[in-house]
Amino acid sequence: MLSKSQISLLTSLQHKKFRREHGSFMVEGYKSVTEFINSAYQVDTIYHTPALAPKLLNLSRKINFQEISLNELEKISTLKTPQEVIGLVKIPIWPVLNYNSLKQKFSLVLDSIQDPGNVGTIMRTADWFGIHDIICSEDTVDVYNPKVVQATMGSLARVNVHYVNLAEVLPQIELPVFGAMLNGENVYNADFGDEGLLVMGNEGNGISPGIERLINTAITIPRAGNAESLNVAIATAILCSEIKRNSMK
Repeated sequence: MLSKSQISLLTSLQHKKFRREHGSFMVEGYKSVTEFINSAYQVDTIYHTPALAPKLLNLSRKINFQEISLNELEKISTLKTPQEVIGLVKIPIWPVLNYNSLKQKFSLVLDSIQDPGNVGTIMRTADWFGIHDIICSEDTVDVYNPKVVQATMGSLARVNVHYVNLAEVLPQIELPVFGAMLNGENVYNADFGDEGLLVMGNEGNGISPGIERLINTAITIPRAGNAESLNVAIATAILCSEIKRNSMK
C-alpha cells in the first residue's frame, strides 16, 4: 500500500522542478522498465499490480519491489490507461561532454525542441540508427518528462543526452555541422562523409539565428506535395536514414 507521502512524491515527478529536486523520474510499462534495469541507470523501486508479480520474478533482487492496487496505480500514473508496472529511476549525473568521443560518427543536436512526443520519438529514431549522443539546447524539453520517456519506448536507456549552451559548445567540437532547413542542399544528393553533427530546429521557428550561423551545410528534404512543413521527428528519421545509407556506400 502506498502512503500519502509516496503518492505525493511520485505525482510530483511529473514536474521538472521536483524531478531535479529528488533526482528521480518515472518509467511506465514492463518493456521500458526492463530496458532501464538492463542499462547503466539505477532503478530504485518497481511499483506493480498483483497480476504482474509472476512476470517480475526474474528481475534483479537489488531493486525494491512494492505491490500496489489498480486504484493506487491510477493515482500515480501519467497515462490515461495505466500499465501495470512503474519504475522509479535515478537521474544520472552525466559526465562533461567529451568532444573527442563524437569523432568518426554522427550525433544529433536539438535546438529548442519543445514537444515531448517529438523529442521522445527522435531519441527512439537515434537509437534505431545507432546514434548514441544527442546534444540539446538548454531550452529543449527535459528528457525525463514523462511524455518524453514514454515516447522513447526504452531507447532513453541507450542514448547519451547532454544539455549545453549550443552557441558556445558547437564551435569547440570541430566537426562538420549539418542543419535541417527549408533552403538547402537536397538530402538525396548530399555527401555527409563519416562524421558530423545534425542540427534539428524548433517545431515552429526552425533553427535559431545564432545556431544557424554555425551550420556548414544546410540540408533540405525536397517537397513533392503541398504540405507546409514536415514534423521534426519525421524529418529527423528521414535525415538519419540518409546519413546511414551514405555511410554504407
